Amino acid sequence: MHPSSMNYEILIIGGGLVGAAAAVALKRQGRNVALVEIRPPETACAFLENGWDARIYAVSPANQAFLQSLDAWPSESRVQAVRRMDVRGDNGGRIEFNAADAGVPRLTSIIENRWLLAALWRQIRALGIPVITEAAASLATDIQTASLTLQSGAKLTAKLVIGADGAASWVRAQAGIAVKETPYAQHGVVANFRTELDHGGTAFQWFAGGDVLAYLPLPGRKISIVWSTGEPERLTALAPEDLAAAVTEKGGGVLGTLSPLSPAFAFNLVLRRPETTVAQRVMLIGDAAHTIHPLAGQGVNLGFGDVIEFARISRHAPDAGAHQLLKRYAQNRLEPVRTMQLGCDGLFRLFGTQTLPALPWLRNAGLNLVNAAPLLKHRLIKHAMGL
Repeated sequence: MHPSSMNYEILIIGGGLVGAAAAVALKRQGRNVALVEIRPPETACAFLENGWDARIYAVSPANQAFLQSLDAWPSESRVQAVRRMDVRGDNGGRIEFNAADAGVPRLTSIIENRWLLAALWRQIRALGIPVITEAAASLATDIQTASLTLQSGAKLTAKLVIGADGAASWVRAQAGIAVKETPYAQHGVVANFRTELDHGGTAFQWFAGGDVLAYLPLPGRKISIVWSTGEPERLTALAPEDLAAAVTEKGGGVLGTLSPLSPAFAFNLVLRRPETTVAQRVMLIGDAAHTIHPLAGQGVNLGFGDVIEFARISRHAPDAGAHQLLKRYAQNRLEPVRTMQLGCDGLFRLFGTQTLPALPWLRNAGLNLVNAAPLLKHRLIKHAMGL
């Protein structure tokens, strides 16, 4: 749409999961919010039910509660509760997590991107949030206002611009925020498969030969996989049946023979740490503010955490873009984001290094040691669940 009103409290650029959640959460607090998204998603059930989305997310119970509070939780028929996690090293190491041990019904929930996105966008439309589908051309700010110029020359003003526009954030670049990028020299290869055996709500993960392979359960006898590897072409060039055979073999046949359900695609893995997540009248959330290795499945959870924290501290603020408020947001999010980034990065480097002869013993012994320490396992479970 072409903007009918030019002045808003908050302009959110990027209507993916995190940007859409921010729009809904802030609108429900009574904020005058608009969303800039040039490609609004399809929300019709006929589209959503056509096949299975290979882009999936593990949403923590804390963030499930947040999304439910927004009336934006998808139909449970497309949600798979994970009740057990089975993580295996490359030399006999193993650690298991069970929901029953933590006294909870599920550790996390596996959801397809398009179903979760559609649930959020239905709320955007129900709340009457203006959606601007024209591309932005430039962003300027002063002490009191942010001004966004669209490609047509139309200008929008706001007290705050939120950049939710992904890892290659345009907002971040416009604000002059430098970002430190550390490539992992790996790609994540994702695809969906049918399984011969019932997964029983178990998520599996293997660290082997520098690669990380995860089986993430979907409803029915289906799984989505993320295979982090330095040789993605070796996998994406395979015929679907041959890829299924390779994934079956890498997983030791734990779910029997796999058969292809969706095409495979690959994405680059890069650790990104911007020098700051705020600037004058500008704030970054989601992948614009941080990216991590997908081995812990925590990327989208960190993004939802950004939204929850800003909504909490800004609830009664008269000026949503005030310098002290943005500074407080940045400080409050720094520790949880860095902790998760460093944890995932350290785990990847521990299992990704093949050169030091003592490392295989050390890392696998570490898995077994934690597996035998109930209190430590319980703390890890609670942390991963966002509790």
